[in-house]
Amino acid sequence: MVKKVPMPLEKHGHTRIDDYYWLRERENPEVIAFLEAENDLAEKEMAHVKALEEKLFEEIKARFKQTDMSVPYKRDGYFYYTRFEEGKEYPIYARKKDALEQPEEVVLNGNELAEGHDFFSIGGWAVSSAQDIVAYAVDTQGRRIHTAYFKNLTTGELLPDVLPEVTENLTWANDNKTLFYGKQDPATLRAFQIYRHVLGTDWREDQLVFEEGDEAFSTWIFKTKSRKYLMIVSSQTLSQEYRYLDADDSCGEFKIFLTRERDHEYHVAHFDNRFLIRSNDRAKNFRLMAAPLEHTGRENWQEIVPHREDVYLSDFDVFKDHLVLEERVRGLTQIRVLPWASGDGHYLEFTEPAYRANLGMNPEIDTATLRFEYTSMKTPLTIYDYDMNTRQRVLLKQEEVLGGFDADNYVTERLYARAVDGAEIPLSIVYRKGLRKDGQNPLLLYGYGSYGFSIDAAFASPRLSLVDRGFVYAIAHIRGGQELGRRWYEEGKMLNKKNTFTDFIACAEFLVHEKFTKPDKLFAMGRSAGGLLMGAVANMRPALFKGVVAEVPFVDVVTTMLDPSIPLTTGEYDEWGDPNQKEYFDYMLSYSPYDNVAAKTYPHMLITGGLHDSQVQYWEPAKWVAKLRELKTDNNRLLLKTNMDAGHGGATGRFRRHLETAFSYVFLLDLAGIKE
Repeated sequence: MVKKVPMPLEKHGHTRIDDYYWLRERENPEVIAFLEAENDLAEKEMAHVKALEEKLFEEIKARFKQTDMSVPYKRDGYFYYTRFEEGKEYPIYARKKDALEQPEEVVLNGNELAEGHDFFSIGGWAVSSAQDIVAYAVDTQGRRIHTAYFKNLTTGELLPDVLPEVTENLTWANDNKTLFYGKQDPATLRAFQIYRHVLGTDWREDQLVFEEGDEAFSTWIFKTKSRKYLMIVSSQTLSQEYRYLDADDSCGEFKIFLTRERDHEYHVAHFDNRFLIRSNDRAKNFRLMAAPLEHTGRENWQEIVPHREDVYLSDFDVFKDHLVLEERVRGLTQIRVLPWASGDGHYLEFTEPAYRANLGMNPEIDTATLRFEYTSMKTPLTIYDYDMNTRQRVLLKQEEVLGGFDADNYVTERLYARAVDGAEIPLSIVYRKGLRKDGQNPLLLYGYGSYGFSIDAAFASPRLSLVDRGFVYAIAHIRGGQELGRRWYEEGKMLNKKNTFTDFIACAEFLVHEKFTKPDKLFAMGRSAGGLLMGAVANMRPALFKGVVAEVPFVDVVTTMLDPSIPLTTGEYDEWGDPNQKEYFDYMLSYSPYDNVAAKTYPHMLITGGLHDSQVQYWEPAKWVAKLRELKTDNNRLLLKTNMDAGHGGATGRFRRHLETAFSYVFLLDLAGIKE
C-alpha cells in the first residue's frame, strides 16, 4: 500500500490535496522502492504470458534485416551512410570518398562507444568543413544532457577537447577549427545558450555568443544548406527570432534577421543572393517570402508562394534550378516542384489513400535530383531519387521486412469520423486482407494531438505482430495536430484542448459504428502528450475501451505547469495555457487526468515511465497509478512499468527498445483473448 503524505496545493483560492506529491523525491529510497515494487508487480501480473512476450520480441526482431545499410547521400565529396552489423544494437556511421567503390572510413562506431553503458545515444554529430574532424554528442543517462567529443578522421584518434553538459546541437564554422554548440539551463534543461569553442583550447575559456533570456524560448544554431551562413534560432510556440553570421567569419557578431513578435513564426534559408522565409505573417497556413541579404526587414520582403486557405505550407527546400515545397492537403503531404525559371510546377503522384511522403537527405544545391521518402501503413519505407527535369523516379531502397511479409496481404483505408461540432476527423486504418467488419475484431486506436505534430500513416514492422493476429490498427488524426493545417492545431490547444479528447472518442465511436470492432475489443494507445489523451479519455469514457496503454504520459497537468523549475514548463504556456491565470487554471483542472481520477470503473491500463525522463518526469505516471489504485472501483489490470535506466525515449538500441514493445503488445493480446 502506498503511503499518503498529503500536500496542500493552493492557487486562485482553490486548495487541492495531493496525497502522492512525495513521489517527486527522486533520491528518496522509498520512491525507488515503490517504482521497483510496481515493476515486480507488472512482471508478476504478466507472468502467465511470458513465453508469448518472449516470442513477440524474437518475432519483431526477426523482421529486421540484421546486416543493413542506409542509402548513401553525398556531401562535400563524400558519400555518407549508416550501417548495422548482425546482432549489434547501434549503427556504424561511415563514409566513402568520391565513389561508393572506394574504401570505407568509419566515422563513429556506436557499438564500441556504447560499451559499458546501460543507456547510450549519439544525439548529434557534425563533420568539419575540411571533412577531417567529427564532433559528436553522447548521452549515457537519458536526460538529453550530452558530452561532446572530437575525433580526427584522418588518424582515428580522439582529440583532447571535451565539452561537458551540452545539448546535441553542434555546428562548425567554415574555418575548420571553430565549433558552435548549445548548453542547457542546469535546472530546467532549457537550451538557452550558444557557445563558441576553438579546437585546442580549454572549454572553460569558450566564449558565450548568445543567451536567450526569455524562459519561454529555447535556442539552437545551424548552418544554411548553402554553407554561407550560421543561424541562431530563438523559438517558442508562437514566434521565432533568427540571428545570422557569415560562416567564414567565425569570430564575427551575429545580426538579428527580424525582431521577434508574438504570433509571428518564421523560418529562414539562404539561396543565391537572397534569404527565403516561410512565414505566417497574414498567412495562417504560411507563405514563402524572399528578402535581400543586406535588407532583411519585412518591408523588403517579396512573396514567392502565396497563402492558401486549404493548403498548409509545412516545409521547403532549395536547389540550383528548383524550389521544392512540402504541402498538406486534407491531411496528406504533397511534394511540389517549382522551377526557378518559370512559375509552372508539378506535384509528385502518390496513389494510396493514406500515406506519408517527405523530403529526404538533400545536402547538395547544385543538382536536379530530389531525394524523397514514401511509406504507408502497408508499404515499408521507400527511398527514391527523382529527376526534377525529366520527372523520372528511381527506386533506391525499400525497407526489407523479413519473415514472409507481403504488402498485398494488407488493406489500408482513409476514413472520416464526425466530431461533436461537425468537424471531419481523418482516420488511417490498416488490417489483414479478408477481415470481416462484423464488430468482432480487436482494434488498437492510436492518437497524439498536441504541439501541431502530425501523426502520418507510416509503416512499422513491429505492428505486424498485432495485425497478423487479427487486430485492426487505426490512427486518429485529431485536432491539436497539424494534419489539416494551422486551424486544426489551434482548435486543439489552450482553451480548445478538450477537442483533442472528444475527437478521439468520436473516432472510437465511429469505428464501433462501422463494425470494425466493439467496446470490449477496443484498445487505445498514446505516448507523452498522447498519454495525456489516454488519461483524459479514460476519465471521460472508460466504458468505451477494453484497455489503454499510456506511455510516459503527461497527466499531472496543473501541478507541472505551475512549476517553472521542471523542464519544458515555461516554454509551453502557449500550448496548454498559463495556470497562473485563473481562466487557464480552471480549464486545465477540468481535464487534467491526475486531478480527475474518480471512484469508478476504469479500463485495463498499462502505464510506463522513465526514471531519467526530462520531458515527462517519472513521478507523473507514478502518482497517477497510485491515485488510480486508491480510487478505482474495478478489479481490472493496472500496471506501471518504469525503465530505471532510460529517459523519455525508453530503452536504446536497435532491438533492445522492442522489449518494451513486446510487453505492450502481449498486454493487448492477452486482454483480447489471443493466446498465440
